[in-house]
Amino acid sequence: MKILLVEDDELLAESLAERLGEEGYSVDLASDCQSADALADTEQYAAVLLDLGLPDGSGLSMLKRWRAADGRVPVLALTARDSWEDKVKGLQGGADDYVTKPFHEPELLARLQALIRRASGQASARLVVADLELDEALKRLRVAGGDWQTLTATEYRLLRFLMHYPDRVHSKTQLLDQLYALDQDVSSPNMIEVYVARLRGRVGRARIETRRGVGYVLHSNLA
Repeated sequence: MKILLVEDDELLAESLAERLGEEGYSVDLASDCQSADALADTEQYAAVLLDLGLPDGSGLSMLKRWRAADGRVPVLALTARDSWEDKVKGLQGGADDYVTKPFHEPELLARLQALIRRASGQASARLVVADLELDEALKRLRVAGGDWQTLTATEYRLLRFLMHYPDRVHSKTQLLDQLYALDQDVSSPNMIEVYVARLRGRVGRARIETRRGVGYVLHSNLA
């Protein structure tokens, strides 16, 4: 699942990106409004972590533009300002939640996960699609109430994305884009076939359909 991190503090951005990567996210970094706008226009993100104080403009003004253009991606605002008035302005400007610097990483991660869950209609830390249950905290899978299965990092990232967006067709390129950040060396699209085959071994072949020449669909209903 892909996150856009907009932060001009290089050390903070790199540290947070590394931590997010450990949690199974791929992260694209932007240090100013111009690059953030360009990425938001061209990439699909599950959420945005947005510093409101950027060197070439106001992150809040940029967020207002996104919302005016019907941008619906969940946004967690990051700021050094901790007054309640500033928080109100951020929320009224389109932020879904607010974290004040310096922050504790576990709190930020919990808030980020909650935003993504709400955006996909999930109420708990366990992602459920039909008889599939994905424990996002422990990165494990249970099918039809059976035993928990431990997933590899890539299996977890791929299945989590498919379960957050079931019954939609996703191309190999789109799936790779969710697994790797823009600055990483990306594997061949054919690697998606390998990981889809592994996931089918866990959830059942019929659960993930191949649409020839188009992509893959995780079905929420096999009836």
